[in-house]
Amino acid sequence: MGYVKWTIRGLFWLLVIAFLHYTLPQHDVARITDTYEKRVSPGSNALFWSNADTGEATDVNVRDVFFIQAFRTDDKPMIYRNEDTGWGWPPYFKFDTSNLQAEASDLISKKNDAKPQWVVVRHYGWRNEFLSIYPNAVTIWAVDGPDVRIIPWVKIVLLTLLAALFWAIRVRWRRFRKQRIEPKVDEWTDGWA
Repeated sequence: MGYVKWTIRGLFWLLVIAFLHYTLPQHDVARITDTYEKRVSPGSNALFWSNADTGEATDVNVRDVFFIQAFRTDDKPMIYRNEDTGWGWPPYFKFDTSNLQAEASDLISKKNDAKPQWVVVRHYGWRNEFLSIYPNAVTIWAVDGPDVRIIPWVKIVLLTLLAALFWAIRVRWRRFRKQRIEPKVDEWTDGWA
């Protein structure tokens, strides 16, 4: 019975960590090589796309999505989608897709340029070639080189607040259980021995 309890707890925490990893902002240092627009029809992976009702007609199955092609510092390709998040989840309140696409187009740089232009791409989400999942770019800004260090302050603050909230709930639950539940259980089971 103990294995079942620990398996359920492990699966719960695995889901919480996966949710936070997908939702919280991530930073990639990359070199943008191209930007384009593609007509997509989200199918079984529609969960990983933004809502279709962000400034568009909701009864349409296909829509145009901007994409940004880049190469990270380890020379591995990375493709980002560029969609508005609107007022939905995750709460990035992104409404500037066209502006971000223009900024990305302005920062295009080739590998054999004399001084390649490196950028930091803040995004959320995962890249999975098998499921055709792309992270959504939120902001882009130019940096001096590929060795720039980004400190994820938003992620640090949010995870600290979540840990404090979890700790506070756990302490109160244990105190409640010890003061209210355990005495009643002892009272009910007094004559069983």
